[in-house]
Amino acid sequence: MKIAIVGLGIIGGSYCKALKSHTKHTVIGINRTLATAQKALDTGAIDLIGTPESLGDADITILCMYPQACLDFLRENGRYIRKGTIVTDAAGIKRAICPQMKSLAEEFGYIFVGSHPMAGKEKNGFDVSDADLFMGASFIITPCGAPQEAVGTLAKLAREIGFGTVKITTPEEHDRMIAFTSQLPHVLACAYVLSPSCPNHNGFSAGSYRDVSRVANINAKLWSELFLENREPLIEELQELNHNLTALFDAIKANDKETLSALLEKGHRVKQALGE
Repeated sequence: MKIAIVGLGIIGGSYCKALKSHTKHTVIGINRTLATAQKALDTGAIDLIGTPESLGDADITILCMYPQACLDFLRENGRYIRKGTIVTDAAGIKRAICPQMKSLAEEFGYIFVGSHPMAGKEKNGFDVSDADLFMGASFIITPCGAPQEAVGTLAKLAREIGFGTVKITTPEEHDRMIAFTSQLPHVLACAYVLSPSCPNHNGFSAGSYRDVSRVANINAKLWSELFLENREPLIEELQELNHNLTALFDAIKANDKETLSALLEKGHRVKQALGE
């Protein structure tokens, strides 16, 4: 197939490199900054530099941009996409964009299948993209009414480039679970490093500090958009976290060893039961 990747940052660049490393598909790279596209071409991550007009040659188009940017791109360039082509995204939210994505697909005649690669790094940009970024990771598909054949084609492609799990779900379930598994840890990490103690951690920190603070190295513009577009499920998770933190805070403040031990043991049992 000919596969167009729009947006050659860490996710788009990794898609390109994974496709070139693990498949025989032809990769068309489209990027706002030509220098990045040229770098992708020079390093063999893509077969050719494309333009929006090149979308007519693609069998699959993968949009690797901010959620709103994906919508804006399709509104402006959807007319170039060949009818019947599969178009997917890589956005970390789904409810806020899937209805509009589906509407644009119906308007222009292509097939939209929502997706979300559950992989990344703390750094951004093409230079940190990696052909093996997706190895063993989960690939979430939100079909949004797409034909089963199109969903199957996308799932097969995901497995070809290394994804270990393909999860098919609804936009609503996606956003509810992502609020817990991805967005809440980013909020927690940022809140953690805002402590005045953080700058003095060297010499006092080890694995616990690294584990909790790792994702605080955040793309503020992107994650602000993701948090606010998914604010209802995220607020529910934050309320639950606040409840649990308050219970621990109260037990420590009251010097209540019995309650504190019970709360800690409850957390231990939950984690142990998951076998992780």
